Amino acid sequence: MERIIVPMEEKYLLSSLELVEDVFAKWDSPKEGKVVRQLVEEIRSKKYYVPELELIMVNENDEVIGYAMFSRFHIEGRYENELLILTPVAVKTELQRQHISKDLLEYGFKKAQELSFKAILVEGNPQNYNPRGFQASYRFGIEAGSNITLPHPDCLMVKELEKGALDKMSGLVDYSFYESLHEG
Repeated sequence: MERIIVPMEEKYLLSSLELVEDVFAKWDSPKEGKVVRQLVEEIRSKKYYVPELELIMVNENDEVIGYAMFSRFHIEGRYENELLILTPVAVKTELQRQHISKDLLEYGFKKAQELSFKAILVEGNPQNYNPRGFQASYRFGIEAGSNITLPHPDCLMVKELEKGALDKMSGLVDYSFYESLHEG
């Protein structure tokens, strides 16, 4: 099966949203699928959006089979031009465990470095992200703020793209500027 990584194009905007919603609905719940879809739409519409870092993988039939979005992120109003957050990552459910997300992430790391970003933050399962070079963020003084509930502190992770970048970053992570993540 042929697989190609491409930055987002207009023709994939809707199918990528459908993939994200479907994957998160199956993994968690239909409500979670809708929330994650809204988050993608919100990021696309705001200053945090980096078009070159909204990545998709398509198969030989030009169908979206994988998705990863890296967008600008700030901690307490700082680091917006240095720090990215990786969310969401989605792979068509029946194609998971075939290195699709690995390939998307590795491509994204390289592209982010080319764009001069210094570090990437992610929330998720450490088993999925530690092999990609992510480490628990609290070890670097970057901790979840009071509005973030983590299953375990190790679930908020960070990866350096430039050696020593994390020596200069610290603070509390807060998602409150994402309207789609507010309950209600």
